[in-house]
Amino acid sequence: MSPEQVVRSFCEAVTRLDVKELSGFFSADAVYHNIPIDPVTGPEAIEKVLAQFLGPASRAEFELRALAVSGRSVLTERVDRFTIGDKQVELAVMGVFEVARDGKITAWRDYFDMAQFSRQLA
Repeated sequence: MSPEQVVRSFCEAVTRLDVKELSGFFSADAVYHNIPIDPVTGPEAIEKVLAQFLGPASRAEFELRALAVSGRSVLTERVDRFTIGDKQVELAVMGVFEVARDGKITAWRDYFDMAQFSRQLA
């Protein structure tokens, strides 16, 4: 799969809320940095962070607004949507993915406003 196909597949997989499936997209030494929080390394650590975001959600969607590819890097402009209890959360997100030749994600950085997320849950 091309880097673009990997990232599109990952974003589509988010809707299934299966953090085990999502962690399978990452290489053994992958780094995930949700910029408002500390980075984590490796599929198990990434799975734990994803569980914090997706665990309470009954629905999740990463809507791709724009996508650009340069070599093995994929930049995404997204609207991430979550249903958590009776709350609907919508976040504007810029993401950067780096994908190895074997199709595994080696780095994922997301930039968003944590205050925007928190306000919608209040």
